[in-house]
Amino acid sequence: MSHTLSRTLGDLVAEVPSRATVLERLGLDYCCHGDRSVADACATAGLDPAAVAAELDQPAPATAPADHPTDPAALVDHIEATHHAYLHAELPELEVLADKVANVHGARHAELADVRRLVAALRADLEPHLLKEERVLFPAIRALMTGAREFPFGTVQNPIRMMRLEHDQAGDLLAELRTVTGGYAVPDDGCASYRSLYERLVALESDTHVHIHLENNVLFPEASAIEAA
Repeated sequence: MSHTLSRTLGDLVAEVPSRATVLERLGLDYCCHGDRSVADACATAGLDPAAVAAELDQPAPATAPADHPTDPAALVDHIEATHHAYLHAELPELEVLADKVANVHGARHAELADVRRLVAALRADLEPHLLKEERVLFPAIRALMTGAREFPFGTVQNPIRMMRLEHDQAGDLLAELRTVTGGYAVPDDGCASYRSLYERLVALESDTHVHIHLENNVLFPEASAIEAA
């Protein structure tokens, strides 16, 4: 258990993907802030580190399927086809839905103005980010796998560093959305659209946590190691 306390959240989830479920339930960010140790994350969140470590030490289900490809080029393909495709389709629809719900219920629920603002900010943040990965970083990682080591932007560490910063920005927006919605609690007078908005935001938060984790804690370290070798 003491070993678990000193390990980072990102490494623990990379080793056993099912641990993400435990960390999501406890509100511990394993993607954007996955470089924190279990002990440090628990201290910040006011959680009992021994109890959290005990949960994380539970054996993974024997039948758990492989969560993602391990080859960097295949992982890039997976991220684009799964997480990027989802965001490209979902973000415009969520912005329209957030605007609709705020227009109908905003007079009674002032937090919806913040929800509308944050959803628009998240879209404005993520859409250019996705394109930079698809047009610059991901092609470079594919090229790394075929032996390339020289790029117009220098080392792959340069775009990776920028993508990590942008991941942090997206993570902060998601955390603020969860705070202003009270954990996505739908009020008693919330209509079907209100409920749908919050359910879809929960799904987006969960998917984006997995997405950023795969890049920050799996893809980027592997690409960096390949380039260094």
